[in-house]
Amino acid sequence: MGQNNLAGRHQSGRHITFHTSIQTANSGVHKGHLVLINRENPIRQIPSSDRLAPIRSFPAIHTLKDGMRLERTCLRQLAELLHASEGIDDIIAVSGYRTKHDQEQIYSSSLADNGADYTARYVALPDRSEHQTGLAIDVGRLSKEIDFIAPAFPDTDVYKTFKQLAARFGFIQRYKEGKEALTQISCEPWHFRYIGYPHADIMERNDWCLEEYIDVLRSYVYGSEHLLFEDDHSLAEIYFVAADTGASTSIPLIPCDRFSLSGNNVDGFIVTAFKDKSRRSHV
Repeated sequence: MGQNNLAGRHQSGRHITFHTSIQTANSGVHKGHLVLINRENPIRQIPSSDRLAPIRSFPAIHTLKDGMRLERTCLRQLAELLHASEGIDDIIAVSGYRTKHDQEQIYSSSLADNGADYTARYVALPDRSEHQTGLAIDVGRLSKEIDFIAPAFPDTDVYKTFKQLAARFGFIQRYKEGKEALTQISCEPWHFRYIGYPHADIMERNDWCLEEYIDVLRSYVYGSEHLLFEDDHSLAEIYFVAADTGASTSIPLIPCDRFSLSGNNVDGFIVTAFKDKSRRSHV
């Protein structure tokens, strides 16, 4: 995918003119690949069944249990990451999408088996778990004995390669050492969250956790400074639009070849607008 460069802030208002806008329901604040789920920001939109896909649709992926599902884009990128890291024969998908009932059972079982302190550090409360979005995957080393709550995922061999390549495919290690005060979860080398590219790459380069990144993005508001990211294929402008009061928000869209829109599950929307270099080279 080539070398990526985070070029910094961009004064878009000086030389990019208004193009169009899209009207979106404010319920969209709670949808998308960049939603922040934690103790202060519970899940508010359950993914519809058509947004989820069975992991068995990629039969090469090992799973701990039958019937595991993930959000469709997340699953497709996970399959690509496993192949790119050559980990398809050594890594197992331990836990993917969970219903609220699933999370309640896991939390209760951990309290009984591991106690309150361990459970608070490693198991999210119901409706505070990223697994309920379908965007989180716990992975582990394929072996006869696998710990469901804390699967082994070493920092060596294909497991290390998986971690090194994860951002290219839109994944972050969600809970890292040194970020516990912000995430309120202990370091989990096995828990990966899909947020999409280039966001994962930006976070990795700056050593931000998702709480920090969502906060940083609020400073890149439409019409002022946009976050600029460039790689060999495209230029991305990323900016924040606060949700209006009422039922919907008008989202201004700068000229671009394609874009993605995500709520942050807090107070607004994040626009990622791409300009493809290949198109401009043929103009």
